[in-house]
Amino acid sequence: MISLIGLTRRFGTLTAVDNLNLEVKAGSIFGLVGPDGAGKTTTIRMITGIMAPTSGKISLLGSDNTESVKNQIGYVPQKFSLYGDLTVMENIQVIGALYGANSKRVKELGTEILDFTNLLPFKDRLADNLSGGMKQKLALAAGLMHRPKIFFLDEPTTGVDPVSRREFWQMLYRLNKEGTTIFVSTPYMDEAELCTCVAFMNQGRIVACDSPQNLKAAYPFRVLELMTESKAIKSVLTKCPVLDVNAFGDRYHLVTEYSPEVILKVETALHSAGITDYSLQGIPPTLEDIFVHLAGQGGAACTP
Repeated sequence: MISLIGLTRRFGTLTAVDNLNLEVKAGSIFGLVGPDGAGKTTTIRMITGIMAPTSGKISLLGSDNTESVKNQIGYVPQKFSLYGDLTVMENIQVIGALYGANSKRVKELGTEILDFTNLLPFKDRLADNLSGGMKQKLALAAGLMHRPKIFFLDEPTTGVDPVSRREFWQMLYRLNKEGTTIFVSTPYMDEAELCTCVAFMNQGRIVACDSPQNLKAAYPFRVLELMTESKAIKSVLTKCPVLDVNAFGDRYHLVTEYSPEVILKVETALHSAGITDYSLQGIPPTLEDIFVHLAGQGGAACTP
């Protein structure tokens, strides 16, 4: 569905996307994950033809000419871009008309898609009066009006409440089961877990690309999860065989080598510091652990 070879985009002296090599197979849910400024939005804009690359080759749906296949592409941008002073149904009708459908077909498709996205009861509500989650559902509905083969979504759930995020992803799964290939960028690791394949992007380069399961299996370290109210854990563990300490909410993930002595040495250090109320156990690595580890590594080609 997508093939990128040496894709690069520069803005003056800044290289936003650096020699990207990537393949996305039909029928997949592909997740592009990384911090702000990693180059995710620029990559999507180049693939969809919104922005021209500085160099490199893009093949989309078997064509080297993005313009020739744009009618088979759906796109939900990062920022809500529909009309706030129009109702939900009026927005859908405008989008349908832009794709050349007649009014009868627009109404049929609009009703069907609004029902699919659970927006039909709100068809007469102004878009400006929708919640953040409902606006993203409306953007999703608008992007589906021409039944695209591949759907691009740029951080579609940023700022959306957890319930709406879950509902949004349920809709993406339904679309995917019906044959639509999904390409989604996200800063959320729990959403990355839901993808068929995940590419982690950092400073314009892909530093890892595989299924979430394979990425976890390849992680070379052991993770200990420490739960404690103490906030000075890094200084407490300076003399322990701990490679890294990462905070995740009220928990710390201690990255260590595989050694039976590590837990004993960590517990000794905690007791020496007067910390006795804690929980410490080994856990499987999360995608956060993996991506923190990979963030400083070099680029890699992605051919899932």
